[in-house]
Amino acid sequence: MQKPSGPREKIIPEGDDRERLSCPDCGYIRYDNPKIIVGVVATWEDRYLMCRRAINPRKGLWTLPAGFMEIGETSAAGAAREAYEEARADLSLDRLLCLYDLPHISQLQLLYRATLNSPDISCGPESLDVGLFRWADIPWDDIAFPTVHWALHHHRDAIGQDVFPPFGNPPGASARMGGDGN
Repeated sequence: MQKPSGPREKIIPEGDDRERLSCPDCGYIRYDNPKIIVGVVATWEDRYLMCRRAINPRKGLWTLPAGFMEIGETSAAGAAREAYEEARADLSLDRLLCLYDLPHISQLQLLYRATLNSPDISCGPESLDVGLFRWADIPWDDIAFPTVHWALHHHRDAIGQDVFPPFGNPPGASARMGGDGN
């Protein structure tokens, strides 16, 4: 029978303050770190770009174009890439709109304010549908994640402002509403 290998024992490494999985054979220590999500709140005139998810979690519900940042890219480049992948959107990023801390799901979300260069959008492989919605027509009851609500409202709060600090988690808002707690 083959002996187990790889990180399998919990230890507190020297100089650390929490347990980590470690490999007793080679001394490798696995550090699990939060995931960084990047995306956009993009508009064309007075309409917001939204995507209906073709994947889980929350398949079939509406969200903003966003996803995991990749190794070797900036957060801005990742946000633009996600907008293209999910909605085939050609856009110009303005500035960082919001930064949300979601420690219960080990995520940090960075969303940029953006303007579409054209209203021509179409579904990417992770979207069932894409649309440009006026504020009153946003499918509020079918939003995938609380952070989408937050970002849309933060975007609206920043209309007309050229300079503003990035918004954060709303005071008293619970990130645990919705399917996977995000």
